[in-house]
Amino acid sequence: MSGAVPGGAIGRTLREMFDDAGVRGWLHVAELRRPAARITVDADEAVLMGSVYKVPLMVAYCRQVDAGTLDPRHRVTLPPGDRLPGPTGISLLQDEVSMSLRDLVVMMMSVSDNAAADAVLRHVGSRAVEATCRSLGLLRTRIGGGAADTLRRLVAETGAESVDAAMARITDNDRAVPPGVYDPAWATSTTPAEMAHLLRVIWLDEAASPDSCAFMRRTMGLQPWQHRLASGFPYDDVAVYGKTGTFGAMRHEAGVVQLADGRLYTAVVFTQAARADRRLPRADAVVGEAARAAVEHLRGAE
Repeated sequence: MSGAVPGGAIGRTLREMFDDAGVRGWLHVAELRRPAARITVDADEAVLMGSVYKVPLMVAYCRQVDAGTLDPRHRVTLPPGDRLPGPTGISLLQDEVSMSLRDLVVMMMSVSDNAAADAVLRHVGSRAVEATCRSLGLLRTRIGGGAADTLRRLVAETGAESVDAAMARITDNDRAVPPGVYDPAWATSTTPAEMAHLLRVIWLDEAASPDSCAFMRRTMGLQPWQHRLASGFPYDDVAVYGKTGTFGAMRHEAGVVQLADGRLYTAVVFTQAARADRRLPRADAVVGEAARAAVEHLRGAE
């Protein structure tokens, strides 16, 4: 099954789920080994990707390790005054931090550490990430300068004096958000279909060497967040590997769901909430609910 199927039962169900949660939704869910069996909702539209950009960054890092141009054990020192802000990880610490590039990748993927990701991007290079995307067929995925570039542009777009002030500006329901803030043309962006393809080639050992792809899969399995994709599959015998992405009213997750029978599904759900509140549990939960509904539909169609 392909396309958004707007007139079909599953298409209507998914759009109603997004509407009930107060979000605009984009979705691509497919059988990993049979990608033509898929459910999509506007999956070819470009959307700001938030921290989901760390997935292609991880792939580019692994390809450089495979090529011998990066040493995963190379130690990087991050002083407290020169770190990208963020709600988790190294950004919160007050003292100098030193760790290997490999561990920085684990930090950026597991707890979505912005400071760690920024350090990895400086070593890998944005051009290398863009080249990796193109070589894997991700023609509409734009990384640019990653989160640092997105935050710089956000400050400029809002006219705020700092990142914190800019974030407060776009999460204030009493003030209109400047029209360009959520425009995918100016920041890190992708389509759900391209992220689903990237996940698929990671799982099939086609994105990098088999050892590097195994490292990427293990690392995506370390994410502790249970409020989005994993919330739709709350079972001990189901494994969820994912990467969340958050930016203002946007709440995303791209991941792979492995069911008890071993079946694998790529699941990419992006959302943009109508309200700008920092906490919108329904907007988080619909990511997992929509993915589960799509997986169940695919299984029922077999």
